[in-house]
Amino acid sequence: MTFRFVHTADLHLDSPLVALSLRDPELARQVGVATRAAFSATVELCLAEGVDALLIAGDLWDGGQVSVKAPRFLKRELTRLHDAGIRVFVIRGNHDALSKVTRELDPPPNTTIFGARAATGRFEAGGRAIAVHGLSFAEARAPESALPAYPPPEPGAFNIGMMHTSLNGSAGHDVYAPCRLADLEAHGYDYWALGHIHRRSEHRGRCAVVMPGIPQGRDIGEAGHRSVTLVTLHDDGRLDIAERVVASVRFERREVDLDGVGDWSEAVARLDHALRALAAEPRAEARLVARPRLRGATPLAWRIARDLDALTEEARATAGLLDGLSIDRIENATDGGAEGLAGTGALPDELLRIVEEELPGDPALSAALADLARDFQGNLPGEARAVFGTDEASFAAACSELLDEGTRLVLARLIDPREG
Repeated sequence: MTFRFVHTADLHLDSPLVALSLRDPELARQVGVATRAAFSATVELCLAEGVDALLIAGDLWDGGQVSVKAPRFLKRELTRLHDAGIRVFVIRGNHDALSKVTRELDPPPNTTIFGARAATGRFEAGGRAIAVHGLSFAEARAPESALPAYPPPEPGAFNIGMMHTSLNGSAGHDVYAPCRLADLEAHGYDYWALGHIHRRSEHRGRCAVVMPGIPQGRDIGEAGHRSVTLVTLHDDGRLDIAERVVASVRFERREVDLDGVGDWSEAVARLDHALRALAAEPRAEARLVARPRLRGATPLAWRIARDLDALTEEARATAGLLDGLSIDRIENATDGGAEGLAGTGALPDELLRIVEEELPGDPALSAALADLARDFQGNLPGEARAVFGTDEASFAAACSELLDEGTRLVLARLIDPREG
Protein backbone atom coordinates (compact mmCIF):
# COMPACT_ATOMS: atom_id res chain seq x y z
CA MET A 1 0.00 0.00 0.00
CA THR A 2 1.07 3.59 -0.60
CA PHE A 3 0.56 6.95 1.05
CA ARG A 4 -0.06 9.78 -1.41
CA PHE A 5 -0.52 13.50 -1.01
CA VAL A 6 -0.53 16.72 -2.98
CA HIS A 7 1.54 19.66 -1.75
CA THR A 8 0.80 23.23 -2.85
CA ALA A 9 1.24 26.76 -1.50
CA ASP A 10 0.84 30.42 -2.41
CA LEU A 11 -2.59 30.18 -4.01
CA HIS A 12 -3.12 33.96 -3.71
CA LEU A 13 -6.79 33.54 -4.57
CA ASP A 14 -8.35 36.61 -6.23
CA SER A 15 -4.99 38.37 -6.40
CA PRO A 16 -5.35 41.84 -8.01
CA LEU A 17 -3.58 42.06 -11.38
CA VAL A 18 -2.70 45.72 -11.21
CA ALA A 19 -0.18 46.22 -14.01
CA LEU A 20 -2.06 43.97 -16.43
CA SER A 21 -5.35 45.73 -15.64
CA LEU A 22 -3.85 49.06 -16.67
CA ARG A 23 -2.75 47.66 -20.06
CA ASP A 24 -5.53 45.23 -20.93
CA PRO A 25 -8.58 45.06 -18.61
CA GLU A 26 -10.21 42.19 -20.52
CA LEU A 27 -7.08 40.03 -20.39
CA ALA A 28 -6.72 40.88 -16.70
CA ARG A 29 -10.27 39.64 -16.14
CA GLN A 30 -9.47 36.33 -17.85
CA VAL A 31 -6.27 35.84 -15.90
CA GLY A 32 -7.94 37.03 -12.69
CA VAL A 33 -10.15 33.94 -12.47
CA ALA A 34 -7.16 31.67 -13.13
CA THR A 35 -6.09 31.51 -9.47
CA ARG A 36 -9.42 29.89 -8.63
CA ALA A 37 -9.23 27.65 -11.68
CA ALA A 38 -5.80 26.43 -10.56
CA PHE A 39 -7.12 25.47 -7.14
CA SER A 40 -10.11 23.70 -8.68
CA ALA A 41 -7.65 21.81 -10.90
CA THR A 42 -5.64 20.91 -7.79
CA VAL A 43 -8.77 19.47 -6.19
CA GLU A 44 -9.52 17.55 -9.39
CA LEU A 45 -5.98 16.13 -9.29
CA CYS A 46 -6.48 15.00 -5.69
CA LEU A 47 -9.72 13.26 -6.62
CA ALA A 48 -8.35 11.68 -9.81
CA GLU A 49 -5.21 10.37 -8.09
CA GLY A 50 -7.07 9.18 -4.99
CA VAL A 51 -4.63 10.88 -2.63
CA ASP A 52 -4.89 10.70 1.14
CA ALA A 53 -4.20 14.37 1.88
CA LEU A 54 -3.76 17.86 0.48
CA LEU A 55 -1.19 20.15 2.13
CA ILE A 56 -1.45 23.93 1.62
CA ALA A 57 1.69 25.61 2.95
CA GLY A 58 0.44 29.18 3.33
CA ASP A 59 -0.91 32.20 1.46
CA LEU A 60 -4.40 31.15 0.53
CA TRP A 61 -5.12 34.84 0.00
CA ASP A 62 -3.24 37.86 -1.29
CA GLY A 63 -3.82 40.09 1.74
CA GLY A 64 -6.76 41.92 3.25
CA GLN A 65 -8.66 42.60 0.04
CA VAL A 66 -10.62 39.42 -0.66
CA SER A 67 -14.03 39.24 -2.32
CA VAL A 68 -16.93 37.98 -0.22
CA LYS A 69 -17.32 35.10 -2.69
CA ALA A 70 -13.79 33.78 -2.18
CA PRO A 71 -14.39 32.05 1.18
CA ARG A 72 -17.49 30.35 -0.22
CA PHE A 73 -15.49 29.14 -3.20
CA LEU A 74 -12.75 27.76 -0.96
CA LYS A 75 -15.18 25.99 1.36
CA ARG A 76 -16.99 24.45 -1.61
CA GLU A 77 -13.74 23.01 -2.97
CA LEU A 78 -12.63 21.76 0.46
CA THR A 79 -16.01 20.09 0.89
CA ARG A 80 -15.46 18.17 -2.35
CA LEU A 81 -12.32 16.72 -0.75
CA HIS A 82 -14.17 16.02 2.50
CA ASP A 83 -16.81 14.05 0.61
CA ALA A 84 -14.03 11.94 -0.93
CA GLY A 85 -12.38 11.27 2.44
CA ILE A 86 -9.29 13.37 1.66
CA ARG A 87 -7.73 15.24 4.58
CA VAL A 88 -6.57 18.85 4.19
CA PHE A 89 -3.86 20.56 6.25
CA VAL A 90 -3.36 24.33 6.03
CA ILE A 91 -0.88 26.79 7.53
CA ARG A 92 -1.27 30.56 7.29
CA GLY A 93 1.43 32.55 5.49
CA ASN A 94 2.43 36.20 5.65
CA HIS A 95 -0.33 37.29 3.24
CA ASP A 96 -2.94 35.32 5.19
CA ALA A 97 -1.91 37.20 8.33
CA LEU A 98 -3.17 40.39 6.67
CA SER A 99 -6.58 38.86 6.04
CA LYS A 100 -9.39 38.07 8.44
CA VAL A 101 -10.83 35.56 6.00
CA THR A 102 -8.65 32.61 7.04
CA ARG A 103 -9.49 33.13 10.70
CA GLU A 104 -13.20 33.46 9.93
CA LEU A 105 -13.34 30.56 7.48
CA ASP A 106 -15.59 27.74 8.66
CA PRO A 107 -13.87 24.72 7.10
CA PRO A 108 -15.40 21.26 6.71
CA PRO A 109 -14.38 18.56 9.24
CA ASN A 110 -11.62 17.17 7.01
CA THR A 111 -9.64 20.43 7.18
CA THR A 112 -7.06 21.29 9.84
CA ILE A 113 -5.87 24.91 9.95
CA PHE A 114 -2.83 25.14 12.19
CA GLY A 115 -2.64 27.96 14.71
CA ALA A 116 0.13 30.15 16.09
CA ARG A 117 1.50 27.32 18.25
CA ALA A 118 3.04 24.30 16.56
CA ALA A 119 0.71 21.31 16.50
CA THR A 120 0.59 17.84 14.97
CA GLY A 121 -2.12 16.14 12.95
CA ARG A 122 -2.00 12.34 13.20
CA PHE A 123 -3.69 9.71 11.07
CA GLU A 124 -3.03 6.39 9.34
CA ALA A 125 -2.75 5.91 5.60
CA GLY A 126 -1.20 3.25 3.42
CA GLY A 127 -0.77 1.01 6.46
CA ARG A 128 1.50 3.42 8.34
CA ALA A 129 1.30 6.25 10.85
CA ILE A 130 1.47 9.78 9.45
CA ALA A 131 2.35 12.88 11.50
CA VAL A 132 1.86 16.33 9.95
CA HIS A 133 3.47 19.15 11.95
CA GLY A 134 2.44 22.73 11.23
CA LEU A 135 2.66 26.29 12.50
CA SER A 136 0.94 29.48 11.33
CA PHE A 137 1.96 33.07 11.91
CA ALA A 138 -0.40 35.73 13.19
CA GLU A 139 1.79 38.56 11.88
CA ALA A 140 2.93 39.44 8.37
CA ARG A 141 6.53 39.73 9.59
CA ALA A 142 8.55 36.81 10.93
CA PRO A 143 12.23 37.80 11.05
CA GLU A 144 13.35 34.78 13.10
CA SER A 145 13.47 31.09 12.25
CA ALA A 146 10.37 29.14 13.22
CA LEU A 147 12.18 25.81 13.24
CA PRO A 148 12.86 25.70 17.03
CA ALA A 149 9.10 25.74 17.64
CA TYR A 150 8.52 22.50 15.71
CA PRO A 151 8.27 19.27 17.75
CA PRO A 152 10.74 16.42 17.26
CA PRO A 153 9.79 13.66 14.81
CA GLU A 154 7.45 10.98 16.09
CA PRO A 155 9.10 7.53 16.12
CA GLY A 156 7.62 5.02 13.71
CA ALA A 157 5.69 7.64 11.75
CA PHE A 158 6.27 9.35 8.42
CA ASN A 159 6.87 12.92 9.57
CA ILE A 160 5.89 15.91 7.44
CA GLY A 161 6.70 19.49 8.41
CA MET A 162 4.72 22.39 6.93
CA MET A 163 6.47 25.76 6.99
CA HIS A 164 6.09 29.13 5.27
CA THR A 165 9.67 30.34 4.90
CA SER A 166 12.01 32.32 2.68
CA LEU A 167 14.80 29.79 3.43
CA ASN A 168 18.12 31.62 2.87
CA GLY A 169 16.40 34.35 0.88
CA SER A 170 15.11 34.74 -2.65
CA ALA A 171 14.97 37.69 -5.04
CA GLY A 172 11.56 39.35 -5.02
CA HIS A 173 10.50 37.85 -1.69
CA ASP A 174 10.54 39.33 1.78
CA VAL A 175 12.60 37.58 4.45
CA TYR A 176 10.11 35.42 6.32
CA ALA A 177 10.90 32.81 9.00
CA PRO A 178 14.37 32.23 7.46
CA CYS A 179 16.18 28.92 7.89
CA ARG A 180 18.83 26.79 6.20
CA LEU A 181 18.32 23.55 4.30
CA ALA A 182 20.88 21.89 6.56
CA ASP A 183 18.83 22.82 9.63
CA LEU A 184 15.65 21.42 8.10
CA GLU A 185 17.44 18.16 7.29
CA ALA A 186 18.87 17.94 10.80
CA HIS A 187 15.43 18.24 12.39
CA GLY A 188 14.65 14.64 11.49
CA TYR A 189 11.45 14.89 9.47
CA ASP A 190 10.97 12.88 6.28
CA TYR A 191 9.40 15.60 4.11
CA TRP A 192 9.27 19.38 4.44
CA ALA A 193 6.25 20.95 2.72
CA LEU A 194 7.33 24.56 2.27
CA GLY A 195 5.71 27.70 0.88
CA HIS A 196 6.46 31.40 0.28
CA ILE A 197 8.93 31.38 -2.65
CA HIS A 198 7.04 31.34 -5.94
CA ARG A 199 9.62 29.38 -7.94
CA ARG A 200 9.62 25.60 -7.55
CA SER A 201 12.62 23.87 -5.99
CA GLU A 202 13.25 20.33 -4.80
CA HIS A 203 16.04 19.08 -2.55
CA ARG A 204 16.69 15.38 -1.91
CA GLY A 205 19.18 14.59 0.83
CA ARG A 206 18.61 13.19 4.30
CA CYS A 207 14.99 14.17 3.70
CA ALA A 208 12.94 15.76 0.93
CA VAL A 209 12.55 19.53 1.03
CA VAL A 210 10.12 20.88 -1.56
CA MET A 211 9.04 24.41 -2.40
CA PRO A 212 6.18 23.80 -4.87
CA GLY A 213 6.08 27.35 -6.26
CA ILE A 214 2.97 29.31 -7.09
CA PRO A 215 0.36 27.13 -8.86
CA GLN A 216 -0.80 29.96 -11.13
CA GLY A 217 1.43 32.76 -12.39
CA ARG A 218 -0.07 36.24 -12.20
CA ASP A 219 2.33 38.30 -14.30
CA ILE A 220 5.44 38.02 -16.45
CA GLY A 221 7.58 37.87 -13.32
CA GLU A 222 5.99 34.47 -12.67
CA ALA A 223 6.50 33.15 -16.20
CA GLY A 224 6.80 29.50 -17.14
CA HIS A 225 5.01 26.33 -16.10
CA ARG A 226 3.28 26.54 -12.70
CA SER A 227 2.36 23.44 -10.79
CA VAL A 228 1.69 21.50 -7.61
CA THR A 229 3.64 18.53 -6.27
CA LEU A 230 2.29 14.97 -6.12
CA VAL A 231 4.11 12.74 -3.62
CA THR A 232 3.90 8.95 -3.31
CA LEU A 233 5.42 7.01 -0.40
CA HIS A 234 5.85 3.33 -1.28
CA ASP A 235 5.90 0.32 1.05
CA ASP A 236 9.68 0.07 0.76
CA GLY A 237 10.16 3.71 1.78
CA ARG A 238 10.82 5.04 -1.72
CA LEU A 239 9.51 8.54 -2.26
CA ASP A 240 8.32 9.58 -5.72
CA ILE A 241 7.96 13.34 -6.18
CA ALA A 242 6.24 14.56 -9.36
CA GLU A 243 5.40 18.01 -10.68
CA ARG A 244 1.85 18.41 -12.05
CA VAL A 245 0.79 21.51 -13.98
CA VAL A 246 -2.51 22.96 -12.76
CA ALA A 247 -2.32 26.50 -14.18
CA SER A 248 -4.80 27.43 -16.89
CA VAL A 249 -2.76 30.46 -17.97
CA ARG A 250 0.99 30.63 -18.59
CA PHE A 251 3.06 33.78 -18.97
CA GLU A 252 5.98 33.41 -21.35
CA ARG A 253 8.80 35.61 -22.63
CA ARG A 254 9.94 35.15 -26.22
CA GLU A 255 13.08 36.65 -27.78
CA VAL A 256 12.78 38.11 -31.29
CA ASP A 257 16.14 38.70 -32.99
CA LEU A 258 16.13 41.79 -35.22
CA ASP A 259 19.90 42.06 -35.57
CA GLY A 260 20.70 43.64 -38.93
CA VAL A 261 17.05 43.92 -39.98
CA GLY A 262 16.51 47.16 -41.90
CA ASP A 263 13.06 46.62 -43.37
CA TRP A 264 9.94 47.22 -41.28
CA SER A 265 7.99 44.43 -42.96
CA GLU A 266 10.81 41.99 -42.14
CA ALA A 267 10.68 43.04 -38.47
CA VAL A 268 6.93 42.46 -38.41
CA ALA A 269 7.39 39.08 -40.13
CA ARG A 270 9.96 37.94 -37.55
CA LEU A 271 7.65 38.94 -34.71
CA ASP A 272 4.78 37.11 -36.42
CA HIS A 273 6.92 33.98 -36.85
CA ALA A 274 7.99 34.00 -33.19
CA LEU A 275 4.39 34.26 -31.99
CA ARG A 276 3.18 31.48 -34.29
CA ALA A 277 6.02 29.22 -33.17
CA LEU A 278 5.18 29.87 -29.53
CA ALA A 279 1.49 29.13 -30.05
CA ALA A 280 2.34 25.88 -31.84
CA GLU A 281 4.39 24.48 -28.97
CA PRO A 282 2.71 21.70 -26.92
CA ARG A 283 1.33 23.05 -23.65
CA ALA A 284 -0.80 21.97 -20.72
CA GLU A 285 -2.27 25.42 -20.18
CA ALA A 286 -5.35 26.67 -22.03
CA ARG A 287 -3.95 30.18 -22.56
CA LEU A 288 -0.54 31.72 -23.14
CA VAL A 289 0.19 35.36 -22.33
CA ALA A 290 3.32 36.34 -24.24
CA ARG A 291 5.77 39.19 -23.80
CA PRO A 292 7.95 39.40 -26.91
CA ARG A 293 11.36 41.03 -26.41
CA LEU A 294 12.88 42.64 -29.48
CA ARG A 295 16.68 42.65 -29.48
CA GLY A 296 19.65 43.21 -31.77
CA ALA A 297 21.39 46.09 -33.54
CA THR A 298 19.06 47.46 -36.18
CA PRO A 299 18.56 50.77 -38.00
CA LEU A 300 14.88 50.35 -37.13
CA ALA A 301 15.56 50.82 -33.42
CA TRP A 302 14.33 54.40 -33.32
CA ARG A 303 11.26 53.69 -35.41
CA ILE A 304 10.44 50.74 -33.15
CA ALA A 305 10.73 53.00 -30.11
CA ARG A 306 8.52 55.60 -31.75
CA ASP A 307 5.93 53.18 -33.16
CA LEU A 308 5.91 50.48 -30.50
CA ASP A 309 2.16 50.90 -30.05
CA ALA A 310 1.59 50.15 -33.73
CA LEU A 311 3.86 47.12 -33.54
CA THR A 312 1.98 45.92 -30.47
CA GLU A 313 -1.29 46.13 -32.39
CA GLU A 314 0.30 44.04 -35.17
CA ALA A 315 1.25 41.44 -32.57
CA ARG A 316 -2.22 41.43 -31.04
CA ALA A 317 -3.77 41.00 -34.47
CA THR A 318 -1.58 37.94 -35.03
CA ALA A 319 -2.37 36.58 -31.57
CA GLY A 320 -6.09 36.97 -32.27
CA LEU A 321 -5.73 34.45 -35.10
CA LEU A 322 -3.98 31.89 -32.91
CA ASP A 323 -5.58 29.57 -30.39
CA GLY A 324 -5.23 30.69 -26.79
CA LEU A 325 -2.54 33.34 -27.29
CA SER A 326 -2.60 36.88 -25.88
CA ILE A 327 0.00 39.66 -25.81
CA ASP A 328 1.00 41.25 -22.52
CA ARG A 329 3.23 43.94 -24.04
CA ILE A 330 6.36 44.19 -26.18
CA GLU A 331 9.77 44.99 -24.73
CA ASN A 332 12.10 46.97 -26.98
CA ALA A 333 15.72 46.07 -26.28
CA THR A 334 17.03 46.82 -29.77
CA ASP A 335 20.34 48.64 -30.01
CA GLY A 336 19.84 52.23 -31.11
CA GLY A 337 21.89 54.33 -28.72
CA ALA A 338 22.22 58.05 -29.22
CA GLU A 339 25.87 57.54 -30.16
CA GLY A 340 24.67 55.80 -33.31
CA LEU A 341 22.95 58.98 -34.46
CA ALA A 342 25.97 61.26 -34.15
CA GLY A 343 26.90 62.80 -37.48
CA THR A 344 23.83 61.42 -39.27
CA GLY A 345 21.91 64.68 -39.22
CA ALA A 346 18.87 62.94 -37.76
CA LEU A 347 19.26 65.12 -34.65
CA PRO A 348 21.68 67.91 -33.69
CA ASP A 349 24.92 66.47 -32.29
CA GLU A 350 24.80 68.86 -29.31
CA LEU A 351 21.39 67.50 -28.32
CA LEU A 352 22.75 63.97 -28.53
CA ARG A 353 25.75 64.92 -26.37
CA ILE A 354 23.44 66.34 -23.69
CA VAL A 355 21.32 63.20 -23.74
CA GLU A 356 24.32 60.87 -23.53
CA GLU A 357 26.53 62.77 -21.09
CA GLU A 358 24.48 65.17 -18.99
CA LEU A 359 20.96 63.86 -18.45
CA PRO A 360 21.79 60.46 -16.86
CA GLY A 361 23.79 62.05 -14.03
CA ASP A 362 21.78 65.25 -13.53
CA PRO A 363 20.74 65.25 -9.84
CA ALA A 364 18.12 67.95 -10.35
CA LEU A 365 16.42 65.96 -13.11
CA SER A 366 16.55 62.76 -11.05
CA ALA A 367 15.05 64.55 -8.04
CA ALA A 368 12.29 66.12 -10.13
CA LEU A 369 11.44 62.76 -11.68
CA ALA A 370 11.36 61.12 -8.23
CA ASP A 371 8.98 63.83 -6.97
CA LEU A 372 6.66 63.31 -9.93
CA ALA A 373 6.79 59.54 -9.46
CA ARG A 374 5.95 59.83 -5.76
CA ASP A 375 3.02 62.14 -6.51
CA PHE A 376 1.74 59.70 -9.11
CA GLN A 377 2.30 56.74 -6.79
CA GLY A 378 0.34 58.48 -4.04
CA ASN A 379 -2.67 58.86 -6.32
CA LEU A 380 -2.75 55.15 -7.16
CA PRO A 381 -4.93 52.70 -5.20
CA GLY A 382 -3.01 50.93 -2.44
CA GLU A 383 -2.66 47.63 -4.25
CA ALA A 384 -1.18 49.36 -7.33
CA ARG A 385 1.60 51.30 -5.63
CA ALA A 386 4.04 48.40 -5.75
CA VAL A 387 4.55 49.03 -9.49
CA PHE A 388 7.07 51.66 -8.32
CA GLY A 389 8.83 49.17 -6.05
CA THR A 390 8.53 48.18 -2.42
CA ASP A 391 11.56 49.98 -0.97
CA GLU A 392 13.89 52.89 -1.73
CA ALA A 393 16.24 50.80 -3.85
CA SER A 394 13.49 49.39 -6.08
CA PHE A 395 11.85 52.84 -6.28
CA ALA A 396 15.15 54.37 -7.46
CA ALA A 397 15.57 51.58 -10.01
CA ALA A 398 12.04 52.18 -11.33
CA CYS A 399 12.74 55.91 -11.68
CA SER A 400 16.01 55.22 -13.51
CA GLU A 401 14.21 52.90 -15.91
CA LEU A 402 11.55 55.56 -16.52
CA LEU A 403 14.25 58.13 -17.30
CA ASP A 404 15.99 55.80 -19.76
CA GLU A 405 12.75 54.85 -21.51
CA GLY A 406 11.49 58.42 -21.55
CA THR A 407 14.73 59.75 -23.03
CA ARG A 408 14.68 57.06 -25.70
CA LEU A 409 11.06 57.80 -26.59
CA VAL A 410 11.61 61.56 -26.82
CA LEU A 411 14.58 61.07 -29.15
CA ALA A 412 12.59 58.65 -31.27
CA ARG A 413 9.75 61.13 -31.67
CA LEU A 414 12.15 63.96 -32.54
CA ILE A 415 13.65 62.02 -35.43
CA ASP A 416 12.07 62.76 -38.81
CA PRO A 417 9.18 60.28 -39.28
CA ARG A 418 10.69 59.31 -42.65
CA GLU A 419 13.88 58.15 -40.92
CA GLY A 420 14.24 54.39 -40.43
